[in-house]
Amino acid sequence: MMLHNYFVYIVTNKNKTTLYVGMTNNIQKRTGQHYFDSIHFKKSFAGKYNCYFLIYYEAFDIPSEAIRREKQIKKYRREKKDELINSFNPNRNFLNWDVF
Repeated sequence: MMLHNYFVYIVTNKNKTTLYVGMTNNIQKRTGQHYFDSIHFKKSFAGKYNCYFLIYYEAFDIPSEAIRREKQIKKYRREKKDELINSFNPNRNFLNWDVF
């Protein structure tokens, strides 16, 4: 069982070419929503680019800290996001099942 209530996460597509950074209080539900949108609606960025494979996350107890971190990561250039992901998940394994 997870102790943290807020997550900053990065999801990617199957080929790991597109990144989406988000924040949620339910990471399992949110990645499921990204998957559903990519299959059915394609209205969001993550849905349009089929980004529902979780490759990075950070956990927070305080929502304002998670929001601050999400904004910080979103400002990163692609190279810095790649460094962040590689330091956490060097093989870029899909982690969707690891957060249950």
